[in-house]
Amino acid sequence: MVNSSPAVAAHAEGEEIEVLESTDVLPVAPEDQWKCLFDKYDPENSGFISTERFRDLLAAHGSELDPHKLEVLLALADANADGKICYQDFVNLVSSADELKMSNKRSNSFRQAILQGSRQLRNSALREEVGLGLSRRLVRHVAYETLPREVDRKWYFDSYTYCPPPWLMLAITITEVVVFMYYGLQLNRWVLQVSSPYFLKGPLPYHPQLRAQAWRFLSYIFMHAGIEHLGLNMAMQLLVGVPLEMVHGALRIGLVYVCGALAGSLAVSVTDMTAPVVGSSGGVYALVSAHLANVVMNWSGMKCQFKLFRMAMALVCMSVEFGRAVWLRCYPPAFPPCPNPSFVAHLGGVAVGLTLGVVVLQNYEQRLQEQSLFWIFFSVYTLFILCGIFWNIFAYNLLDVKLPPPP
Repeated sequence: MVNSSPAVAAHAEGEEIEVLESTDVLPVAPEDQWKCLFDKYDPENSGFISTERFRDLLAAHGSELDPHKLEVLLALADANADGKICYQDFVNLVSSADELKMSNKRSNSFRQAILQGSRQLRNSALREEVGLGLSRRLVRHVAYETLPREVDRKWYFDSYTYCPPPWLMLAITITEVVVFMYYGLQLNRWVLQVSSPYFLKGPLPYHPQLRAQAWRFLSYIFMHAGIEHLGLNMAMQLLVGVPLEMVHGALRIGLVYVCGALAGSLAVSVTDMTAPVVGSSGGVYALVSAHLANVVMNWSGMKCQFKLFRMAMALVCMSVEFGRAVWLRCYPPAFPPCPNPSFVAHLGGVAVGLTLGVVVLQNYEQRLQEQSLFWIFFSVYTLFILCGIFWNIFAYNLLDVKLPPPP
């Protein structure tokens, strides 16, 4: 038997490692190659590998992985309370790391949890944790209300600090209340303010005769027909909008809200051309419908308590508010020929929520610009906005629409 020199052995071993690294790269390996790789680290054929061996596997064959994805896999391996990973867990971890386009924000949070040792993600459900203060219980409640995956809930629970707070929904709500109080005192009327002849004279509500003042297509959200209108919208805005902003941030929730409000006023200008518009229902319905659709699409993953009852209550609130708007639109106006405010803005908000809003809420902490579905819906929405603008410029004269006199 010929003994090879250490240099030859090292060269042969280097060639073997090079072959393994070229053939057993995780991101492109199909499931059968994953199985062979798993069996290599499970010589006892027990169906499990220890987390230590899993880390060795990643160290040896994870060189082609994106560094952020590799950090997530290592964090999840350390988080396994059983100290071992079965084959299906192995496939799920590698598949999720390969498919998810994680942002640096999430990856940095995992890295900080590892380096600082402050709190590792455990296999036990977040709901089972005890000894939490009121603020942390609120964060946990919001996580279960809005996120379908346990790993996302745990990461959100670890990283959320109330800084910044959900300022956007609170600021919009406070502004709406202040505007309502101002007009209530000016008109000396709190219910059905729209019946006052001075209600539409301000700079905020949308009126078809004043549509050249482009800001009215958005500023109308701060005006409400009465306390009944404001109360329903404010309740849905706070109960749904604030938790969504806590999870997804002001930028994303503001995008859905503003798109819903703008789509609502433009939908009125196209389909109900003689009617004014007031109220934040377009933006509110965009958020609520997107959230409800997200719950339905991830029904098995959503772990919020009494979710069927809560969905029913949300639908009841939406139905009551929409029914109120339809009744008001059909009710004889106090000052004809100007009709009462339109209800079509609600439908525009729902359309935005079920398309653009669902994509935004589903892609939690993932880059929206990398999601093809986001660009498809955003392009459709932009096309609708452009068509609405051209409609407002040309259609009213071409159709010879008889508009009510300006307020």
